[in-house]
Amino acid sequence: MTANPKEQQIQLAATDETYRKLLDLAREASKKSYCPYSEFPVGSAVLSKDGSIFSGCNVENASYGGTICAERTVLVKAISEGCREFAAMAVFCEKAHYAWPCGACRQFISEFGADIEIITEAADGALQILKISELLPHMFGPSDLKR
Repeated sequence: MTANPKEQQIQLAATDETYRKLLDLAREASKKSYCPYSEFPVGSAVLSKDGSIFSGCNVENASYGGTICAERTVLVKAISEGCREFAAMAVFCEKAHYAWPCGACRQFISEFGADIEIITEAADGALQILKISELLPHMFGPSDLKR
């Protein structure tokens, strides 16, 4: 269980240990997923730049459009607690070879920084880490509205 920023913090050093901890939290969050339609449980954990960690899962809805992905759930939780700057996000789904964020989530994540690292792993434990700017090149962001 995560999400109280005062209870759980880790150092911002980009290490395998940090990535593994975020993935473990994402894995645990995926177990709480509400996904009766897709049966595709996803969990996510985000590390804010102040060291706070939040986790969340996908929550589906019969109207489909009302569904929220794990990545957006975790960011909404963090933002609602006052966090606005993020260093890394782990995404986990046992059913996916690598659990990369969908297009809508990539756009949502990019709102908070092009350098946020996205961490996922294969079934064999191999990690892949890419910045959101690599997953969403030529992203549309706040600066585009100022032109």
